[in-house]
Amino acid sequence: MTTELGVPVWQHDFLGGGFEALELELPPDEEGPVCATLVRHVRPLATQTAPHGLLDALTAFTRRRRRRDVPVTPGPPRVVLYLHGWADYFMQTELAEFLGASGFHFYALDLRKFGRSLRPGQTPGYTTDLSVYDEDLDAALRAIQQDVAELTGSAEVPTVHLLAHSLGGLIAALWADRNPGRIATLTLNSPWLELQGSSLIRSMAMRLVEPFARTDPKRPFRFPEMPAYWESVSNLAHGEWTLDPEWRPRASFPIRAGWTKAVLAGHAAVERKLNIDAPVLVLLSGRTRIQAEWTAELMRVDAVIDVEQTARRALGLGRRTAVFRYPGALHDVFLSRRTVRQQAYRDVAIWLASYPD
Repeated sequence: MTTELGVPVWQHDFLGGGFEALELELPPDEEGPVCATLVRHVRPLATQTAPHGLLDALTAFTRRRRRRDVPVTPGPPRVVLYLHGWADYFMQTELAEFLGASGFHFYALDLRKFGRSLRPGQTPGYTTDLSVYDEDLDAALRAIQQDVAELTGSAEVPTVHLLAHSLGGLIAALWADRNPGRIATLTLNSPWLELQGSSLIRSMAMRLVEPFARTDPKRPFRFPEMPAYWESVSNLAHGEWTLDPEWRPRASFPIRAGWTKAVLAGHAAVERKLNIDAPVLVLLSGRTRIQAEWTAELMRVDAVIDVEQTARRALGLGRRTAVFRYPGALHDVFLSRRTVRQQAYRDVAIWLASYPD
């Protein structure tokens, strides 16, 4: 929604109290008008009914921070910007509430053609070049700077911490490599840094995909459905989270030739090693198990990426990289069972507090 002067305004978000959304108009592409959607968490935790255990977790985090003498120094406003993964959108309200209560202005971005930004007639999640998301991130960072200035009355440029999941982790890592000096830290939650299998399989896949990407880039490939991870997360199956069936479908989005080439090119860039100047924290499950049929074991493993391979790739992202492992975590560590995700919340908050600017 915009005002009569054409200025976009924050609107109530479907996540409920404390969350608002802002549509960011982007340059159109071959499918027509394009937008990204910025979500903000606007109310302090103390004024909400917190999920069971979250206040206890925050109290424990605060005590731990004091014991370790992690400084909370005055300075520019501190911002966390969250990016979602493939066939996904922002819905991690607990994460937003925890980081908001830890002193951060929390924002999340639904990228073009995902989630809140998906428009009728668009090909869900489709792009032929991951660098197109630079436009989404640039628009989001401009809107965040303006919003934080209005909220705080501070003229200082906010310190931005980028937090990204899965495909969003790949997009964020490539963006951070191309844009030195723009973020204070990069936190990657199970980033998709390599094709499942090996770089040899990726090279073979690229050779197979290349002709289709050149002549018929929107051609969908036929793959067996792999709904087991969705079943571990959705409250319609074995999980505890409410998922929008259009924005996060059981069978994911169709995998298309042009998009596949773009992702494989991103993986190849990571293999050649990046030079991200910000400190990088990578969160991973303890184990991987990828299978089509759901079993109870899938509630305690990453069913999407190879975590060992990802840990090795992570060490080539930049000079200052740490890898934290969470036995029993799902692919999205922040959607794992309560004890696992609360540990991750605390670890991330301490990590961010260690790099105030």
